[in-house]
Amino acid sequence: MGYSKLEQAVIAAATLIAAEIDCYIYDVEYTKEAGVRFLRVFADKNDGKISLDECEAISRKLSDLLDETELIDENYYLEVSSPGAARRLKTEKHFEMYIGRQVEVSLYKAINGTKHLTGTLVSYDNGSVVVTVDDENLTFEKADYGKINLFFDINEVLKAGKSASNEDGGNLGK
Repeated sequence: MGYSKLEQAVIAAATLIAAEIDCYIYDVEYTKEAGVRFLRVFADKNDGKISLDECEAISRKLSDLLDETELIDENYYLEVSSPGAARRLKTEKHFEMYIGRQVEVSLYKAINGTKHLTGTLVSYDNGSVVVTVDDENLTFEKADYGKINLFFDINEVLKAGKSASNEDGGNLGK
C-alpha cells in the first residue's frame, strides 16, 4: 500500500521528530471523513509502550513544523496516537515485524461463509500473505484482502491480568 507525496513528506518530518524522544513513526494517513480532513500519525516505541506525553510532544513539534512549512494548504485536524493493540499491517516492515503473531484478515470475498479470518501470520512477500487458519496455510494476494490487523483478544488480556493478580496475592501494587 503506497503513500501519497504528502504522507511521505509527513513521515520524513515526523520520523526526525519522533527519533528525538526515542520513538518511531509506525504509519501516517491523510484522509477525508464527512468533508473534514485528518492527518493521523501513528507513533510507537520499540517496547510498544509509547506514552500520552510522548504523543503530545510529537504532535506539538510536528504541528509547529507543518504550520511553518505550509505543507498542507487546507484545514485539517492533526492526530498523533499509538497504532493500538489491533494495529493495521500495511507495509512490508509491518508484516515482517509480526510474523508468528495472530492476525485478523478482512476479505473481499467470503471463504467458507465468512469474510473475516483469524490465524497466524506465516509470511509476506510483495503483497502476498500466508496465514495459518485451523492448521491450514492459506495464501491471500493483495486483491483478496481489504486489510489485515493484529488480532487483539481482550479476554486473553483479562485472563493474563487475573493470573498475574493471583500470583501476587491480589495485590495490584498497593
